Amino acid sequence: MKSRLSVSRLRESYVDTLSKLYHYSTSIYEKNRQSVLTGTDLAYTFGEFKRTTDGISKILTCYGIGAGSGVAILSQNHPNWGVAFFSAAAFGRVAIPILPDSTEAEVTNILTHSEAKAIFVSRKFLPKVSEACREKLSLIIDIETLEVIKREEKSFTCDGRTSEPGADDLAALIYTSGTTGSPKGVMLSHRNLVHNIFESYHCHKTSEKDTWLSVLPMAHTYEMSIGFLYPFYVGACVYYLSRPLSTATLLPVLKEVKPTTILTVPLIIEKIVNSSVLPTIQKSKILSWMDKHLPRLLARMLRKRLLTTFGGNLRFFGIGGAKLNESVEQFLRRIKFPYAIGYGLTECAPLICTANPKQTWLGSCGCAAYGVDAKLIDVNPETGEGELVARGDMVMLGYYKDPVRTKAMFTEDGYLKTNDLAWKDEKGRYYIRGRLNNMIVGPSGENIYPEEIEMVINDLDSVSESIVVDRDGKLVALVQLDENAIGWKIADEEKLFDRMEEIRKNIASQVNKVVNKASQISKVVIMKEPFEKTATMKVRRFLYRKSDSPKKDAEAAKGAADGSGAKPEEKK
Repeated sequence: MKSRLSVSRLRESYVDTLSKLYHYSTSIYEKNRQSVLTGTDLAYTFGEFKRTTDGISKILTCYGIGAGSGVAILSQNHPNWGVAFFSAAAFGRVAIPILPDSTEAEVTNILTHSEAKAIFVSRKFLPKVSEACREKLSLIIDIETLEVIKREEKSFTCDGRTSEPGADDLAALIYTSGTTGSPKGVMLSHRNLVHNIFESYHCHKTSEKDTWLSVLPMAHTYEMSIGFLYPFYVGACVYYLSRPLSTATLLPVLKEVKPTTILTVPLIIEKIVNSSVLPTIQKSKILSWMDKHLPRLLARMLRKRLLTTFGGNLRFFGIGGAKLNESVEQFLRRIKFPYAIGYGLTECAPLICTANPKQTWLGSCGCAAYGVDAKLIDVNPETGEGELVARGDMVMLGYYKDPVRTKAMFTEDGYLKTNDLAWKDEKGRYYIRGRLNNMIVGPSGENIYPEEIEMVINDLDSVSESIVVDRDGKLVALVQLDENAIGWKIADEEKLFDRMEEIRKNIASQVNKVVNKASQISKVVIMKEPFEKTATMKVRRFLYRKSDSPKKDAEAAKGAADGSGAKPEEKK
């Protein structure tokens, strides 16, 4: 045990940059399988990964792309995403991951603002790189084949010198708009990203024997730090999906890969539990009877069935990016499913709080992670709630080219402000109430947290997800229903209107029976199209706060009603 501990400490003291991580793991785990693209022959050992990455770094050097130069990555998850990332970060360059669902305008803004000199891009996303951007880039590389798509001959200088980066040098530039609609370039140092590896390891130790399945975008710090860099650190293999994520593509992969570790967002497990598991129990007389009379036996059966669905070897099912629905969490706790909760921000690369499967507590996002100094400020003495702030080696260098915004993110004593309202129990566990900028002040000065109302709405039958917004001093619930809740192809507008009106009234009635007077919703709007979301599946709220949001009400799509209760013929 002592030898294991000493090896772990030595490794932690040595690996203080991504460059050292790269050289350490590709040497120690040279023959280990590093990554696999499912359904294809593409796979790397750590040794093969290093040889490929070193070769790509030399190509970058030949075109004058040296230390400090920005190298963008625009691609779906792929083993070569890691090659692109380390060809930049391990050699003193700056990796600029771009989320694959970014628009052409967003890609243009990122490439322009970051002054990127090269980009690794998949063919399917190449159209998002405008002609103007292509002209400015010295090098464009097909990430799937690693072939050069475009090169600028005059930049062929061979003087793109690399360097050994320091711990506080810039490693990655992550552009995020979160849910506020205001994009920021988060500067993450080598120390920031390496410290997240240590946080992850001290929360839940994994080894080269573990098998990881990647389903979240690698361009997001959650998957990049914990789902890519952490397994790289311990010599474990990560499997990547060769086709877009769906139930049809995921289930056979789970059966084949049998992962021990998966990172997800709440929406994934909430859909599985609410759309499949719970309805199966409710529809079965035998299971319903067992639920009442033999709950422990049923829980064991459900746990085995759910674990079998995920391949049978699952030990760590990480959930982060948003708050997990409380009823779903109660179910997971009941069947002793190995879920884990984390909390963080891109600005912290991302971990602030952690809880492994043995430490989870209902409604909590865990305690401050290893090496993180967290506390509450501006605490309300009546509720014990305050803004969660954090300090430590995981905190960003700042926002790129934006010192004003950077300064506004920190307290006078150097803590990063999360903008999340939270409270802490006697065990040091934190509980997030909601975003401070989402908080709605009621007519009598009450603090209303829309996330709490949304949890009530989302527990209702036929509801897929919802958000609550303040429009002209009234609480409006925008609701997306389950796929089959309404027959949108109903030709008779009158019947469609009546069905939606019935659902609206039912939602409002059930919610207002549960929430306090200040949180009563005055109007329900049924949304036909899915909400626009961030990479971690959080709704971009800023798009829906005004009634003229880009997402049209479902009623308007059919010309049936505008949510006010008026039928088509009554609108003048």
